[in-house]
Amino acid sequence: MTHDPSLAATIEETRATLAATGWCIVRGVLPATAIAALDAELAPIFAKTPFCRGGFYGETTKRFGRLLARSQGAAQLVQHPLIQGVAEAALAPWCDTIQLNVAQAIAIHPGAPAQFPHRDQSMWGGPPGEIEYLVNVIWPLVRFREDNGATRLWPGSHAAKALAESPSVPGIAAEMDPGDALIFLGSTLHGAGANRSDKVRRGIVIGYSLGWLKPYENPWLAYPPPVARHFPPALAALAGYRQHRPNLGNYDGQCPSVLLGDHDGGPLAATDALLPEQTEAVAAHLAGQAPRS
Repeated sequence: MTHDPSLAATIEETRATLAATGWCIVRGVLPATAIAALDAELAPIFAKTPFCRGGFYGETTKRFGRLLARSQGAAQLVQHPLIQGVAEAALAPWCDTIQLNVAQAIAIHPGAPAQFPHRDQSMWGGPPGEIEYLVNVIWPLVRFREDNGATRLWPGSHAAKALAESPSVPGIAAEMDPGDALIFLGSTLHGAGANRSDKVRRGIVIGYSLGWLKPYENPWLAYPPPVARHFPPALAALAGYRQHRPNLGNYDGQCPSVLLGDHDGGPLAATDALLPEQTEAVAAHLAGQAPRS
């Protein structure tokens, strides 16, 4: 939670826009030079990555994850105070903590058709229209324009409207420049546009989901303890090394962050990780059974 009143106000304003329309673009979140450096850092990995298989991922598209392990610059996207703050505010009504759902780089090559319009929350089987499961953020590594496959979104297709039939009108192309960030809800209908240009459209998607869901990208395989112990504690927590109260995601009854310290592998004492009201209820229950003098 931020203590900067100005940042807190911007987070709330952005969250309100997101709730009203299902998506929004925040301009100039990071310097274009920082994004250019990240693009250069990822270029050799893009070059080695094979094209996807299947009509949904796109056979003229390249994708790879594990960005926090592959890039020094990825953390500034994942932990940007405004972006992470908006994700936390948008998802707070339904969880104790959020988690990193995905950190993936995507390159859509010339000739790629438009992606099938979809809602990312569909990866889970929960009921649509009742809660929000996910907030996604797309960071362009190059200019996103309608002709090179800028992400298309359908305003007002989120929340309860996710129960309605898919709109018959074309979506809106989210045109933006490196340094901008597109934020959209997991219930918002969207899809990559067709790349009719002669240039590759490269970007990054960072996703945040409710902390009690199974994430899209398995965090403990993407960032095993030998990797995650080099993360700052807050980043390690976001990447899966914390419990979601009550007691969810523990390791031998303790927070999995124990694996990032000097734990020797020996037996551990299982330790409560409860919500405040649960702690109070348990204490009252035990007090009611205490011997009376």
